[in-house]
Amino acid sequence: MTVSITDVARAAGVSASTVSRALRGQPGVSDEVRAQITAVAGRLGYTASRSASSLASGRTFTIGVVVPYVGRWFFGTVLDAAEHVFSAAGYDVLLYNLGSPETRKRFFTKMPVRKRVDAVLSLLIPDEEEAAALRSLGVPLASTVGGARPGFTVVGIDDRAGAESAVRHLVNLGHRRIGMISGSSGPQHWTTPLARRQAYLDVLAEAGIAHDPALEADGDYTVDGGERAMTELLAASRPPTAVFAQSDEMAMGVLRALRRHRLKVPEDVSVVGFDDHELSDVIGLTTVAQPVAGQGAEAARLLLRQLDEPGAEPSGHVQMPIRLVLRETTAPPRPRGPQ
Repeated sequence: MTVSITDVARAAGVSASTVSRALRGQPGVSDEVRAQITAVAGRLGYTASRSASSLASGRTFTIGVVVPYVGRWFFGTVLDAAEHVFSAAGYDVLLYNLGSPETRKRFFTKMPVRKRVDAVLSLLIPDEEEAAALRSLGVPLASTVGGARPGFTVVGIDDRAGAESAVRHLVNLGHRRIGMISGSSGPQHWTTPLARRQAYLDVLAEAGIAHDPALEADGDYTVDGGERAMTELLAASRPPTAVFAQSDEMAMGVLRALRRHRLKVPEDVSVVGFDDHELSDVIGLTTVAQPVAGQGAEAARLLLRQLDEPGAEPSGHVQMPIRLVLRETTAPPRPRGPQ
């Protein structure tokens, strides 16, 4: 026989509406009662009817997620963490990978998510027209990239503060020839590389170090790009004694380039990354740690909270903590003349 929500309510000694709220993760149910109901439902083999819940609530129980590069570590990690939160609350994920300008334009022109999702998590930075298109959906919106924007809950970090801590660490070690490898803003409207570059320039100016454009290169936020960029910096008339890479993946490429040029880290060149990639500890990379998975999970929780509290205002900009993690890739420069 099929077990109904009424059977669970009777066995747990609560109302059917309480069972519904408890199993859907909605507020108004204590942790103790929720645990009791979950245990009873599991013992009886009760499974909520998605179609019945949708008819009763008007929801699709689907969250739209828009990403620019689903195959890149940062976005994949955010997506995985968010999906775990959505799944635990009974929601499916509808993924849109907008890696090319053509795909992105088609998405925002046709808006295929309309009436298909209850909320949208955007892992790209929309321009004004795109943001307006998302707001027109009339569903909760969240993001993990860029700064605050109207109608969105944005969970992120202070990119400038993180980059400042990385570059200042190199300055404090005594380095004066400090290179930077970044990714261009490009058609995806990234603010991250701009904010981190400005931090780099500010710290150099603060230390009285003249900026040398020959010590900057674009690494495209990839390992291969980081290797190409480091090779370019090594070809400068006065190569850097230290490098700040705006992502750990680019820093890994930097390490590969230095190894191929038979340069030692940190004896010949110090390297700092940004992210605290899961492999950073393995390779001993000094880096700025940010809670990548934590940002995805928090954005997902805040979206679900808005769904459970209709009419509630978006949380605005939620800033997550960052910290500089010192490992084996940084040290004072060798005393070999002007640094």
